[in-house]
Amino acid sequence: MQNMKNNRCLGVWMDHHEAHLMEYSLEQPNMKTIYSGFTSEQRSESLEKGEKLMHHKENQMQEQFYKQLGIEMQEYDEVLLFGPTEAKVELFNLLREMKACSHIHFSLRQAERMTANQQQAFVKDFFGKPIMHQMLDHQQHKS
Repeated sequence: MQNMKNNRCLGVWMDHHEAHLMEYSLEQPNMKTIYSGFTSEQRSESLEKGEKLMHHKENQMQEQFYKQLGIEMQEYDEVLLFGPTEAKVELFNLLREMKACSHIHFSLRQAERMTANQQQAFVKDFFGKPIMHQMLDHQQHKS
């Protein structure tokens, strides 16, 4: 059950290479995948030119990936970031500094690799929680 304000909610399963965006609704969720763009071929090419260049290129691509995700999230009121790596924390730290995302309530959860169906069930289960649990969760991540 969505909260009383009928907020738009988005679940994002992510790692450093891709993100699966799922809008929460009572109907079958629509999933969109965004890739970081730093492919294994680019990694090999950058490594040949030097490790320092590779790290610079990788950081540049990661920042673009996170900013693209931030743009996708701007129209939502609540966003659940979940996945197996620290990418969700890195993204959260970047987005909370972006004025365009300041209205969004973020929640972060650790999760393993999942199938698309498992990801959708995770999002449905999370946003289906009673409102009080979401409010408590918000207080934990606000600081």
